[in-house]
Amino acid sequence: MLKKDDKNKILNEFKIHPTDTGSTEVQVGLLTKEIKELTKHLQTHKHDFSSRRGLLRKVGKRRQLLRYIQQVNPKRYEKVASKLKV
Repeated sequence: MLKKDDKNKILNEFKIHPTDTGSTEVQVGLLTKEIKELTKHLQTHKHDFSSRRGLLRKVGKRRQLLRYIQQVNPKRYEKVASKLKV
């Protein structure tokens, strides 16, 4: 679960316009942060299979969103991918 400060920081980094809260880039940024947190959690709790399933769903969703950005606007994809180092 993301803290409010972390979420606002990601929103400010990836938003396209001032009131943007749900564009594809923002969603990918939020998913990436959640994936990093879940990965850290699973390194210490190796038998937490329900969290592992949630992690795999988030990775799949992020992959879908990145594929969408790449098809619609390759320049935006390059920008997001370079920021996230994906």
